[in-house]
Amino acid sequence: MKRAVLFDLDGTLLDTLDDLADSMNAALERSGFAQHPVDAYRYFVGDGIDMLVRRVLPANAYSEAVHEQLKAAMNDEYSRRWNVKSRPYEEIPSLLDALQERGIAMAVLSNKPEPFTLQAVANLLPNWSFAVVRGARPDVPTKPDPTAALHIADEMALSPSHFLYMGDTDTDMQTARAAGMYALGATWGFRPGEELLQSGAHDLLQTPLQLLDRL
Repeated sequence: MKRAVLFDLDGTLLDTLDDLADSMNAALERSGFAQHPVDAYRYFVGDGIDMLVRRVLPANAYSEAVHEQLKAAMNDEYSRRWNVKSRPYEEIPSLLDALQERGIAMAVLSNKPEPFTLQAVANLLPNWSFAVVRGARPDVPTKPDPTAALHIADEMALSPSHFLYMGDTDTDMQTARAAGMYALGATWGFRPGEELLQSGAHDLLQTPLQLLDRL
């Protein structure tokens, strides 16, 4: 019996793709660079803002100065529109209700900067209690490094083996495996199920409520 669930945020609990894409495209436009289709952001996001900036920039335009300028523009644009289109995925409210009723502890770990992570959880998932909510912080390696996931397990006084880890990218599956957690691939998110299996998913979920069967 698993005692806790560690959730990724973007592409797992919340459909944030449009707001992320719109914000980054606005930042690119401000900086004089070409924009990208929304679907392209399914592969641009997931590994933190620094990697996002690297992926959207043309290779011949990259420099540290440009990187920092675009990163600042992205943070500014996202602060204005982070909640315009972002919403919980269908069945996520019902899943969180069921987990709380069963006394299953819940936590969130995202590669989104921690201030945005805390803001998103507080405002878009206000009806549920998460034991720990963590985003990207300068002093902790981002996923797929398992350090943050292991810190969360320690903070919750649980063995990593007691956790289901639900995420939607190869980064999440690698994190779960490295942390010794049971990796569940969320196929409604940003990446296809085949990629999640190849990246180490123990199992795939077609809908959020299927997680209850894995407890």
